[in-house]
Amino acid sequence: RGNSDVRTSVPQPAVVSGTGAKQPPVGGPKRLAKTASVDLSAFFMDSPPSEEDRAVWVGATRNSPAHANGPVLDDDILGQPEIRQLLEQNSGSVQKELDICNTDRSVGGRIAGAIARKHGNYGFHGELNLTFSGSAGQSFGVWNIQGVNLRVIGECNDYVAKGMCGGTIVVSPHSDSTFKAEDNVIAGNTCLYGATGGEVFLNGRAGERFGVRNAGCHAIIEGAGDHLGEYMTNGIVVSLGRIGRNVGAGMSGGLIYVYDPEDQGLLMNELNAQNVFRVTSEAGEQQLRDLIEKHQQQTGSVLASTILQDWQNALGRFWQVAPASEQGRPEVSPTTTAEAPAAAAEPQQQQRAVVAAALRP
Repeated sequence: RGNSDVRTSVPQPAVVSGTGAKQPPVGGPKRLAKTASVDLSAFFMDSPPSEEDRAVWVGATRNSPAHANGPVLDDDILGQPEIRQLLEQNSGSVQKELDICNTDRSVGGRIAGAIARKHGNYGFHGELNLTFSGSAGQSFGVWNIQGVNLRVIGECNDYVAKGMCGGTIVVSPHSDSTFKAEDNVIAGNTCLYGATGGEVFLNGRAGERFGVRNAGCHAIIEGAGDHLGEYMTNGIVVSLGRIGRNVGAGMSGGLIYVYDPEDQGLLMNELNAQNVFRVTSEAGEQQLRDLIEKHQQQTGSVLASTILQDWQNALGRFWQVAPASEQGRPEVSPTTTAEAPAAAAEPQQQQRAVVAAALRP
């Protein structure tokens, strides 16, 4: 393989040669008792491959397109006549049901690219509805685009909705599942990384760093791990279930709503605690309720239904995380006139004190 500027600028491992080279220990490599009975010799060749054989597979790899994964699920979808017609005509609607497995990675990425090349990020006026059954591989719905609605009946791995700019992504368990959706993980880590638009509905819990660098997507989940909303700059994240620590770290924009029926408070940096409020404005209540209703409609969530049925009591159990840049929004501040801010300051300070107290050991 020929050297490149990048490769030659990186220090390479030292070659064992000369009298100064480190010699292997006497008696061969050290063997551990727990692996002494493991024989991996069948996985290795007894002799190096011939130069002719080596040239065949090295040449094939070198001459293939960069980063090519070969034929993928997106290619099959884009090859279907009715979908090709939808993209060409830029109107109409197509529905498809397909199987998916965890080796199907970045599903939706090539579809979004094909649409963007023809119509731009926001110029597609058709509707492509794809329902997948199974376990989706990493980066499901990456770069999803306006007019594309993806649904998974099953579960997803990491990076769901990475770079998403439009459309919707819905993930729900199978209808015959016997477990509680809100108590089980349905999507992996680092979902919504860098998303700028669209909507995501997860009928279950997500992993860590959900909403990291979210820049415009609206998402509803039923719980998450640590670092929810990390580095968010825009968008909305609603969690209807318990979450981990370090909420809103580095968050400079957007809003987070967290349902906390047991009033445990939020585990977060002490300085960020001053950005936590109860939902006290009519606009904030309406925004939150609209999103939960849409989540229930999209997923059939039992947890969402329970909250909506007892809305007057449930509303007071939500926390709202709003960085300084968002605190003038009507969804955050209950003030509606120029004279109102002074009157509203006292209850907001009380709300902050409640959260700060919940964070103390």
